[in-house]
Amino acid sequence: MPDGLRPSALLRGAADRLASAGVPSPRVDAELLLAHVLGTSRGEVRRLALLDAPLPDDGLPAAFTALVARREAREPLQHLTGVAAFRHLELAVGPGAFVPRPETEEVAQVAIDEALRVVAERGTAVVVDLCTGTGAIALAVATEVPGARVHAVELDESAHAWARRNVEALPGDDGGPVVRLVRGDARTALRELDGTVDVVVSNPPYVPPDAVPRDPEVAEHDPAVALYGLGLDGLEVPRGVTAAAARLLRPGGLYVMEHAEVQDAAARAMVDDTPDPGAAGRHLRAFGAAATRTDLTGRPRMVVARRAAHRPAAAEDDPRDVTD
Repeated sequence: MPDGLRPSALLRGAADRLASAGVPSPRVDAELLLAHVLGTSRGEVRRLALLDAPLPDDGLPAAFTALVARREAREPLQHLTGVAAFRHLELAVGPGAFVPRPETEEVAQVAIDEALRVVAERGTAVVVDLCTGTGAIALAVATEVPGARVHAVELDESAHAWARRNVEALPGDDGGPVVRLVRGDARTALRELDGTVDVVVSNPPYVPPDAVPRDPEVAEHDPAVALYGLGLDGLEVPRGVTAAAARLLRPGGLYVMEHAEVQDAAARAMVDDTPDPGAAGRHLRAFGAAATRTDLTGRPRMVVARRAAHRPAAAEDDPRDVTD
């Protein structure tokens, strides 16, 4: 039996090719691609590699080699396997979808922690995910916070289709959707919820126009509409999302938004400068003082603030007064 049909040889050759192409995790990607072709788990692939029994010569090696070539060309791994891991979820993804990132799991965690707190206090919580993309954050909240009523908004047709597919794949205990998915503009959607929402969370487009992503997987395959936030600073879309959060949140409700690590000061200023939409001509701030949170690597990646109670910001609006 030729060595090319043994798992160890297949994985070694694939990992070498991927490493030469600059893929950051060549061995892991090779194992995941072989698992996808075999219809099994990465753990099982690693077991097969240890046993190193020959694989059947039924077209499987050719299918695996074809996928490796596409990954070698820096097509996203998740597009090749059709799934992306996000917290405890496996989400359907593909061309036209922004692939959920590990750093966004921390943004989801802040929203989840606050929703859990509100449910413990009141029995239920209303959560809105603006610019939901594939539905990752919304579905994480809905499946990890019993008692949460989650609404998700996405405008882009392709992203909305992926979100709908993921929502339909995770029905609630009653058979209905765990997330109410709305196709619409994040700036104007869900007006029926104005002033009643406990948590607004968002991972909006925020990349500045001159900051072209370095990784080919992002620059060539993530949809531009999900990346670029418009305006010279990339925060034009986030400004609209932040204004929507001010409209939707109840007094004391929590807002959390992902941003680039170089945008922490600008994102705080953006939130601090958001006017209160219910101030009736008075110059009041919509939020208490904004705070920056870091991701697992210590990079500043999200802004967090509480909705003010229709009054100017005061000394008690301490940025530490958010759920830790």
